[in-house]
This record gives sequence, C-alpha cells and structure tokens, in this order.
Amino acid sequence: MGVGMIISRRAALRALCGVGVGLMSTPLFAVRAADDADEVAIRDLKPGTYIWYPERAPDGLVAIVVSLPEQRCFVYRNGVRIGISTVSTGREGHDTPTGVFTILNKDVDHHSSVYNDAAMPYSERLTWSGVALHAGGLPGYPSSHGCVHLPLSFAKLLFSITQVGTPVIIADSHSGPADVLDPGLILPADVDKMFDADAKPTLVAAAGDPVSLVASGADRKLIVLRGGASVLEGAITIQDPTKPLGNVVYLLAADGVGRTPRWMAVSYEGNGAQPGLAQATLSRIVVDPAINRDLSAMLSPGATLLVTDLPAHPGTRTDKDFVILTRKGTV
Repeated sequence: MGVGMIISRRAALRALCGVGVGLMSTPLFAVRAADDADEVAIRDLKPGTYIWYPERAPDGLVAIVVSLPEQRCFVYRNGVRIGISTVSTGREGHDTPTGVFTILNKDVDHHSSVYNDAAMPYSERLTWSGVALHAGGLPGYPSSHGCVHLPLSFAKLLFSITQVGTPVIIADSHSGPADVLDPGLILPADVDKMFDADAKPTLVAAAGDPVSLVASGADRKLIVLRGGASVLEGAITIQDPTKPLGNVVYLLAADGVGRTPRWMAVSYEGNGAQPGLAQATLSRIVVDPAINRDLSAMLSPGATLLVTDLPAHPGTRTDKDFVILTRKGTV
C-alpha cells in the first residue's frame, strides 16, 4: 500500500474500503459503487496527494481515467480502482483535449522540446503534439500547458504498471467500470479460442500493439485502428437508430481463470456506465459477419472499443494520436 504526501492511512482506507469489500465474491470487473463517505474522502484529497492500493488487483488490464472537472486521475486494474490522485490539467488557453487515448511511448527522464527544456519526469505520451501524463506542479487547479501533471511518486508508480497501448480516457465527467457479461456482437463467433491457454504467448506478444475500434453512430461505420492507422472498416447496423448510443468506452479483457472474454465499459458522460445500459448499447450494434471474421485475427486483451454518436472521420480523430477526439485542446 502506498499513500502520497499528507493523506493519512485512515483516510485512504476510508476512501477505498467500500470498493474493496466483497471484491473476491463479485464477478470480475463488477465494482461496487463507493458510498458517500468514500466519495467525500476522494474529493477532499489535497493537491499533491494520492491513494494507492495495487494489492486490491495485483495484475490484469490497466485503464486510466482523468476527470477534468474533478482534477483527479483514477487508475483501474481488472476493473478494480487501485489508485486515485490529484492532477493539474491545462489552464485557460492551453486546454487539455478530451477523448480516448492510448499511451504512445514512455520516458523516465523526458524534457520538453517546446517549453525551455522543462523536465517532464515519468512522461507517458498521449499525442505526438505533446500531451502527456507526467510529474509536474500541482497547485490545486488547472495550470499546465495541456499535459496532465501528477505527483512525482504517483507518476513513478503509474509508470511501473502501464505499457505502450494502455488506454487513457480524458473526460468531462467520470464513472467507474461496469462489467458487460455478454461479449456482444463485436466479437467473432469463435472468440473463446483467442483466450485459450495455449494461445497465451500470442496474446502476450500482441499486447504491445492492441487495436482500437470506433463504432460511429453518425457514420454507421466500424473502424479498426492499429498504431493510429485504419486497418479495417465496415458498415454497421444500429437497432432502434433514433435512440442515441451515447459515448461509452469498452476495454476487452479475459477472466484470469477461464479466460472468458469480457468488455469492460467506462462511460465518460454524466449518467455513468451502468452494466445494463452498457450491455444494451453494445447489443444494439450489428456488425457484418465478414468483419467479425477479420477481427478474430486482431482482437486481444487490451483492445479498446469506443461507441459514440460522433462521426469518426479525421475531423474528430487525430492521425496516429488517439481513437477519437471529443474536444480539441489548445496545446
């Protein structure tokens, strides 16, 4: 267990105990909502402080959510919240962009090529234009040039559990993950074979270069991206098409015991990623069987699926940076 700066062990325990109790008896990724006391403890973290409980989920898929209104970073592993930190994002005129990103590269001792060789320790790049997670100043309000500043010791801990391809969601709101019990239609029929124990070396090898899928309600299209480039596109049909899909991110993971595929849903809208709603949204999307067959050679744990009402053309998706841009920053 690690506690950053002045946060007490008691406050940290109070903040996370509601999440941790019962984890062993609940399905994978099924996380209980924190009670009011937990949320108060998290909200009242002082600038430069954080909570870190990696033992609550020792391994598995890592996902990071940065909430701009809360000025908080939430770290999940196997759907379990293992860390919360205060952050400082872009100040006025240097807004941090919102959207779905993946870590592009990592550098322990990075220095800015734009801002007077400024130190950016434990940098995890999100866009080639310069947005990154890294250790930096934390005055208690947005103060950066567009990056997400973290406490130094938290940045070091986070750096140790991420990899190139780890998804990072920067959002105007935040909700914890919800388990989608049915893999849904955006998976090949023989998906279980992908998660067979004999296939483990292949999955490990693929983990560093996961694919990202964008299902766009506006375009009625599924786009598959690898390394920022489109590698597969196909039409989709949306059931009840007049009803909005919303904006939900799904992360593909496997049960550590049976290696059963699961989509873990993280909404970045105010209504949250309720399990039933996330399942219903995914079930409304029908993909051409031929596209699903092609996906069978691409999907592996760590794949990201963004379901959105927004168009997925280059105007909203930046080239080789991240999946889709919901609001451009001014870095």
